[in-house]
Amino acid sequence: MPASAAEHPAAAYGGTTLKPSEPTVPAGATRVIALLVVAAFVVILNETVMSVALPELMGEFAISASSAQWITTAFMLTMAAVIPISGYLLTRLPLRTVFLIAMTSFLLGTLLAGLAPTFLVLVAGRVVQAVGTAIMMPLLFTTVLNVVPASRRGRTMGVISIVIAVAPATGPTLGGVILDALNWRWMFWIMLPIAALALVLGATMIRNVTETRELPLDVFSVILAALGFAGLVFGLSSIGSAAEGNALVAPWIPLAVGVLSLTVFTWRQLGLRDHALLDVRAFGTPTFTISLVMMCIGMMGMFGTLIVLPIYLQSVLGLDAMHTGLTLLPGGLLMGIMGLIVGRLFDRVGARPLVIPGTAVVATALWGMTTLSSDSAQSTVIAWHMLLNGGLSFMFSPLMTAALGSLPRRLYSHGSAILSTLQQVAGAAGTAVFITVMTTATLAGATSGAEPGQALMTGIHNAMVWGAVISLVAFAGSFFVKSVPADEEPDVLSGERTPEDAPVH
Repeated sequence: MPASAAEHPAAAYGGTTLKPSEPTVPAGATRVIALLVVAAFVVILNETVMSVALPELMGEFAISASSAQWITTAFMLTMAAVIPISGYLLTRLPLRTVFLIAMTSFLLGTLLAGLAPTFLVLVAGRVVQAVGTAIMMPLLFTTVLNVVPASRRGRTMGVISIVIAVAPATGPTLGGVILDALNWRWMFWIMLPIAALALVLGATMIRNVTETRELPLDVFSVILAALGFAGLVFGLSSIGSAAEGNALVAPWIPLAVGVLSLTVFTWRQLGLRDHALLDVRAFGTPTFTISLVMMCIGMMGMFGTLIVLPIYLQSVLGLDAMHTGLTLLPGGLLMGIMGLIVGRLFDRVGARPLVIPGTAVVATALWGMTTLSSDSAQSTVIAWHMLLNGGLSFMFSPLMTAALGSLPRRLYSHGSAILSTLQQVAGAAGTAVFITVMTTATLAGATSGAEPGQALMTGIHNAMVWGAVISLVAFAGSFFVKSVPADEEPDVLSGERTPEDAPVH
């Protein structure tokens, strides 16, 4: 592509050079970002939308609960394996091509899953879906970082935080509503025309805003990344099953494979330098590393409560799937609204003034959830969940913006891939911690002679206590978060400071 387009990405959408005196986003770029946000919301929604359909799948396909879980596990494993490759794709291929690959994969996977005559075909459809989903978030991040000036990124990232946090949170709600009126296949049929429309619009509207370059694909790095991240996610996801005594393999085996593979992977990427599949030198930027750690802690808390609260609502309070989803809906909606507000606040005050009170609210909410009992009112659960999501909204958008905005332009795609990958690992870790503590405490209670309901309540309480303790770590870490403008952050490749709008060489 012409050098001018690479130096001034806004020109690709009919805009002018983005300078501090002209902090505007071209109209064409705004439409494209809106399209990418909608597409990303749809694809990420599918990560959790099937969670409420497991009982129906077990009955239709005559499979066990552990087998049915693969409908979600396969999706997560594919995401963890593919996201690290997205940095390479975004460096090697134009954004439009990457978008077409992502949406075509998601569209074909959705069609295959909707038509699935057997459970194995359904899982295969979910895997193909996940390939597209894995590419979409890094694509969205990279586009925003290239066309939105630093002074306006907060509000844009606020919208993106809706995708990251609200889409998974509202997935079970949507799934419960669909199951109440139709059957599980409609979860795919409803998505199909939306995905098809996004594909057509994207093919027409998206232009390239990055400088592509020839980059050899290191196959060994691809294998190491897949083994490493998928091993971590699978091992963490298996801890809960192991506590119940029905894990496919001992969790330490995939965890050990994952840790060993990632160790070799990191060493190899440092050696490859500018030809790295995933440039881990992004961690040399302090703001990126600290913000990413905080983001992962927040993700652990969110996904942990997302897995435990439905169990509490259905097994302890006796709600059905639809009413469970509706109970969690207000919190998801609040997070969406607050994402827009917090994004604008970030552009004014930076990350730290938002993250510190945000982590304090998250800690308050999780400690409040430790007071839930078998006699708690549904309104109490809604209140604590809304408080939790409100606090998380003060964390996610500022931390994402501070982390990615602190990187030099040449690391945008790699930083986006790292962020998206570790979100998956953090989600799996949060789920593992909450489920393992809950299961262990429940089994201990049952062994000591407690009633099943009381034993389960004890397990849920202990899980919430662990989540509350983790939140204190986040609160302590929030004081180390800082907002560093992109034009003041050291270039980790050269040790010099790189202007935010500096051309890529």
